[in-house]
Amino acid sequence: MKERVTLTIERSILEQIDKTIDKTRVKNRSHAVEMLLRMSLGSNKPTKALILAGGKGTRLKELANGLPKPLILIKGKPIIQYTIELLRKFGINDIILSVGYKSQMIKDHFRDGNKLGVNITYIEEDNPLGTAGPLKLAKSFLNETFILCNADELKDIDLNDMFTFHKSNRGLVTIALTTVDNPCMYGVALLNGNKIMTFIEKPELKNAPSNLINAGLYIMEPEVIDFIPEGYAMLENDVFPKLAQEEKLFGYPFSGQWFDTGTPQRFKLAEEKWNGIL
Repeated sequence: MKERVTLTIERSILEQIDKTIDKTRVKNRSHAVEMLLRMSLGSNKPTKALILAGGKGTRLKELANGLPKPLILIKGKPIIQYTIELLRKFGINDIILSVGYKSQMIKDHFRDGNKLGVNITYIEEDNPLGTAGPLKLAKSFLNETFILCNADELKDIDLNDMFTFHKSNRGLVTIALTTVDNPCMYGVALLNGNKIMTFIEKPELKNAPSNLINAGLYIMEPEVIDFIPEGYAMLENDVFPKLAQEEKLFGYPFSGQWFDTGTPQRFKLAEEKWNGIL
């Protein structure tokens, strides 16, 4: 809840504040003051994250050697560990892992997260719940702005900048968007300014509205959970279209490394070119 306040500020300070207003990320003077206060008070990043780690990774069966997909090694580390390291780099130390397939192996490997310098809590999917259902299971933990991300992608992204972007737009969800040369195998974002209008699934190259695709990392407000139906649910089908219709869904393009490991071919490319969390 926001409250109206009256401030008396030196003109020179106001002039500096006004220089931050670009009508896009910072919309007006009030918005600029709010953003600067948020940053100065240290509230410029979320403190909690939920990682979706319940999938089977069926297409990587030959590479898995009996491991669940999040534990498959790339350059000596489990895939999911790079995501944990990304979160830790930005001071996000309270991490929830949503586990399902071979969950005990993941629990045995990471335990409480102490060895990685984080605090890990587990929620268990007795049956697969999709990309949205686990948020319902974790609702009691998600009482503030939080990060949601997939366990099977490699990404290096400035989460502080993305959080500032998220707050500046005042939406419910901001999706990290990465650029790919060939978007035909992905959902491609159709944008109006910063707002995501829809995703076009696997378009022909000549019909692709952009080269920006969903990078599998989101900043969300807790109210998003109220949009999720019970049981198995997908963000892409059951939640994002509703948010887009209400103009509460935004896209954050970033230029850092990103690799999809969903097929043996993409996994091999990631293994060759991934540079780790810098």
